[in-house]
Amino acid sequence: MNAQDRMMQKKWGVFNHYLYSSEKGYTDFRGEHPEIIRKMAEEWNEQVDSFDTDLLAKTLHETGCGYYFITVMQGTRFMIAPNEAYCEITGIAPGEGCCRRDLIADLGNSLKKYDIDLYLYYTGDGPHFDLTAGPRMGLFEDYEKNIRGTVSRGFVENWAAVLKEYSVRYGDLVKGWWVDGCYKSLGYNNELLSIYYNAILSGNPNALCAFNSGTASFVSETGDDTPVKWYENESFTCGEDNDFTYIFKNRFTNGAQNHLLIPMGDYRDGNICAGWRNTGVRRSKEYMADYIKKNNEAGAVITVDVFIDCHGNLDPDQIEALNYIGKK
Repeated sequence: MNAQDRMMQKKWGVFNHYLYSSEKGYTDFRGEHPEIIRKMAEEWNEQVDSFDTDLLAKTLHETGCGYYFITVMQGTRFMIAPNEAYCEITGIAPGEGCCRRDLIADLGNSLKKYDIDLYLYYTGDGPHFDLTAGPRMGLFEDYEKNIRGTVSRGFVENWAAVLKEYSVRYGDLVKGWWVDGCYKSLGYNNELLSIYYNAILSGNPNALCAFNSGTASFVSETGDDTPVKWYENESFTCGEDNDFTYIFKNRFTNGAQNHLLIPMGDYRDGNICAGWRNTGVRRSKEYMADYIKKNNEAGAVITVDVFIDCHGNLDPDQIEALNYIGKK
């Protein structure tokens, strides 16, 4: 069975945005105050150490989901596993950006007991909000000061070195990668994305990958409301969407396995994008089960984004909905 067939036969999975979360109200994510950053790093390690991977794997198994996505990082300096290349490039000491625990390995081994595949979320803009890591990696952005960056080959090669280290370390334990922030506005093209692609395959030649180009991940250049294949070699569609509405008619888009990533959480204050990493269930469990079933019948795969707290616990209401989906 090839990797695309394996993903398709899994039918549906769960996605978690697992990010640094402070209980003390720190707002300085960019690294302007060393003492605050040191305290944030301590909290980040405590947070990751508290993550019960066996409990999460058991919970996911009981829902019947076939695979699981988790964020390696997003925007800040904080990574969910050690990485020597990252520390060397940024000059940030081990444990002060990359956590001490290898949460990816622990998750992969816990999930493997239940035959749940592990996928990873990565980004195309790296730690671009951090005043130290961003410039040293090669890309820094400050939206408040209207500093907008673009990627260079140097940045992509630096960031790909971090990716390659992870890929080689985990090998077949990681089945695929969903790479966010690969926007044309940042300067991405097939040539630059091929650097990430080769890094991904260096550890697992059968790994699947998708590269998110923002709105272009779901709206084609002709204006059609259909998922698109952005990078020439991606093996499944990013399919980022905000609701459970689109239904595929077939399995592939230009050779890429059709796939959608959709948040289950409730909207907040009428903001359609606020469902990501939120609690609650905006659609009934019956609706979502029927929706996923219809897409599965077309050969497509659906990933559901749900809330996770800093200790690795899911929202009870969402667990109930996922359990229903699995049974149906």
